[in-house]
Amino acid sequence: MSKTIRIGTRDSQLALWQAHTVQDQLEALGFTTEIISVKSTGDLLLDKPLYELGITGIFTKTLDIAMINGTVDIAVHSMKDVPTRLPKGIVQSAVLPRANTQDILVYKDLDFLKSNGTIATGSLRRQAQWLHKYPSHKVVDIRGNVNTRLQKLEDNPWNGAIFAKAGLERIEVLPPNHIDLDWMVPAPAQGAMVVVSMENDAFSTEAVRKLNDSTTDICTYVEREFLQILEGGCTAPIGALAKIEQDNLNFEGILLSLDGKQKLMVKKSIPANEYINFGKLCAQEVLNNGGKELMVEIKKELA
Repeated sequence: MSKTIRIGTRDSQLALWQAHTVQDQLEALGFTTEIISVKSTGDLLLDKPLYELGITGIFTKTLDIAMINGTVDIAVHSMKDVPTRLPKGIVQSAVLPRANTQDILVYKDLDFLKSNGTIATGSLRRQAQWLHKYPSHKVVDIRGNVNTRLQKLEDNPWNGAIFAKAGLERIEVLPPNHIDLDWMVPAPAQGAMVVVSMENDAFSTEAVRKLNDSTTDICTYVEREFLQILEGGCTAPIGALAKIEQDNLNFEGILLSLDGKQKLMVKKSIPANEYINFGKLCAQEVLNNGGKELMVEIKKELA
């Protein structure tokens, strides 16, 4: 059997870059593909923070429906946007080699770091970590795709805005006026791209599996398991990063209060081939050290 694999994607510049990357790799293997772009609810509703929309997977829901309806065969996502539980009938087929995992600050000047300032981010994780380090600063919400957020920073009197470095590098809009936030723990699966397919579509699923990068697959599995146990998604300040170095898997995970005043952290290392359930064990350690109570407080504040 042979068919044209229809690749579903959001229509932002970054999402299209990701879809074309998958398209190029599949066509290099001899498959025929077509890109179909759709707008997601997350792109259309820019006036509310993600957590207020009450939907997990807001950036993936439209593509999930398109796959289930048979409009597209596979979908390409920034993996950090994908819920830890996929809809029934949809499976993770490949995780591509990971790009840069770091967050960065795009700034107008850096003098404010020594005094008061205003930072823009739509992420509770980034907000909490920033306020933990700079408690006198103010954080304002910012929404939209990468280009929209860069323009909003330019148009507003904020001192800076926080971005994932990988996204700006991929579409070549990384400005010179940025610094790496090497102290900030990234979102689970930040910098990774994932491709999903329908479980009953053996042709597309097997084709996409040829693109899987095992190292990135293992690391993001651990990070997302940590997130799932903590009940995160877009609704809590949770960060996680796993790295495989010399056959060891090194993991760092955090959970913070919304105001950044409380910070729970876990750091552990195991042999890389023992990764199954490792994220769960790390999450349970955080929960047992005050995380259960903190998650209750976070949910109350966001209700």
